[in-house]
Amino acid sequence: MADTMNFDLVSPERSLASFAATEVLIPGSEGDMTAMFNHAPILTTLRPGLLLVSSADGVSEYVVTGGFAEVTPEGVTVIAERAMVKSDVTQADMDGIVSIAQVALDGANEVTQDAAIKMHADVVALAAALGLNAA
Repeated sequence: MADTMNFDLVSPERSLASFAATEVLIPGSEGDMTAMFNHAPILTTLRPGLLLVSSADGVSEYVVTGGFAEVTPEGVTVIAERAMVKSDVTQADMDGIVSIAQVALDGANEVTQDAAIKMHADVVALAAALGLNAA
């Protein structure tokens, strides 16, 4: 059996998950990364995307809109701006996420424009991955 590590997912509203995992696929702001037991310590920011967690019970899928992930040799802690179980995400949820990204894009200046464009593109890609509209 593969070595397991602790996995915790929290958002401002609640603790969403806490269990033993074998692998965590993290939508990092600099690209996707996979963390496993005994991974080198790292702290990364999150981009809007899917967080996939493998365990003895299968793969759990979550939608995150941003935040941080701390990876240690013993586990992964994700502190998300917003997190939801993938199967619970509705078109109304996606509309709200798109709206926030659009407001950031519309209000961007020279300094923040690149980040706002990237966030908006990530939100559009997330909507497509979920089979929802990003309009």
